[in-house]
Amino acid sequence: MSQDFHPNASPDHFWMPFTANRQFKATPRLLESAEGMYYTASDGRQVLDGTAGLWCCNAGHGRREISEAVSKQIAKMDFAPTFQMGHPLPFELAEKLAAISPEGLNRVFFTNSGSESADTALKIALAYQRAIGQGSRTRLIGRELAYHGVGFGGMSVGGMANNRRAFGPMLPGVDHLPHTLDLQRNAFSKGLPQHGVERADELERLVVLHGAENIAAVIVEPMSGSAGVILPPVGYLQRLREITAKHGILLIFDEVITGFGRVGEAFAAQRWGVTPDILTCAKGLTNGAIPMGAVLVADHLFDAFMKGPESVIEFFHGYTYSGHPVACAAALATQQIYQQENLFQKAIDLEPYWQEALFSLRDLPNVIDIRTVGLVAGIQFAAHADGVGKRGYEVFRKCFEKGLLVRASGDTIALSPALIVEKAEIDQMMELLADGIRKAG
Repeated sequence: MSQDFHPNASPDHFWMPFTANRQFKATPRLLESAEGMYYTASDGRQVLDGTAGLWCCNAGHGRREISEAVSKQIAKMDFAPTFQMGHPLPFELAEKLAAISPEGLNRVFFTNSGSESADTALKIALAYQRAIGQGSRTRLIGRELAYHGVGFGGMSVGGMANNRRAFGPMLPGVDHLPHTLDLQRNAFSKGLPQHGVERADELERLVVLHGAENIAAVIVEPMSGSAGVILPPVGYLQRLREITAKHGILLIFDEVITGFGRVGEAFAAQRWGVTPDILTCAKGLTNGAIPMGAVLVADHLFDAFMKGPESVIEFFHGYTYSGHPVACAAALATQQIYQQENLFQKAIDLEPYWQEALFSLRDLPNVIDIRTVGLVAGIQFAAHADGVGKRGYEVFRKCFEKGLLVRASGDTIALSPALIVEKAEIDQMMELLADGIRKAG
């Protein structure tokens, strides 16, 4: 067994998530500390973080402002309930999130993860339709290749087969739109692809099939991240907004990945000019420091719940740790960093340089597409003869050996560096990634 594990710790007991456990434990990759744009591996090597942790450390690692805020809060009060009780911090944080949210999304329901945010959004949509007297609207529409977490709601509307196939039939009454990945027409597009807006019109077909009076909500990621950075065609999100509004269907944006500056602006909804009825977020909310998520809800949806007697609970849903004081402290410190350092704008400012750097990889072996917008990119490879995902994993492994952390999703390598990244670090990423691609074969 590798000596990378702590000498007093066995690798046997941790069942690792989304991991080939036997493969990993045979040749482990362990990270022991982090600062700025770099991890330090267990062997002492500096590893340039090309993924902002897992799409979450948008302000870089080791931010003292966050750790100090967390330390002060946990010493002052470690926990307080938010069921029929409260403490000041979630109210303060909700106000700050409302200030940067798309117009009209001023109500905030706190969760602990992106998965919980997705399931919460779906429950809000269903309960809202019932509250306004349209209880027949129970059907939910997701999209192929979508990822909405691992709760049964999120899995049901999600569209990644490997995440679903082992867990039975999922929720009833769920259908899916086609995905928007079109290599034939859109390969090597810079920014949003030009072709594919018509795929939004498939929603009209589902309305005819199921009846608008039976559909509660449509949930999409503005940009699909886990499936390998799949961008919306020009006009696609606008068309979904038009169709859902016409038929009284709620539109939910899952911005767990795109939120907090990943594509520029606070949310993709603002960058691409489409306001949903409900928006989910997590990850960058606390810079990855403490698990936390949130659901931003339009005022008119919230108001629909506030019609009964004042003493009655309006929405029977929540989590023990909704609005956790330590998580709120981390989130408030994080939001201050974003504002003070103008990091959301930085993704837009660096976008041209980032795109040109990525496209320098275009002619490398087996590269069949590059998709990039803001400070995110997907580099897709032709599948290896030994199976889908082998080449992507090999590129990931070779990059790590050379000192670069990337994320493999099948045969796509995803890059999503912290928004503090500088041009020299982008250049370094491209050099290491190019070397990894060549060596992977």
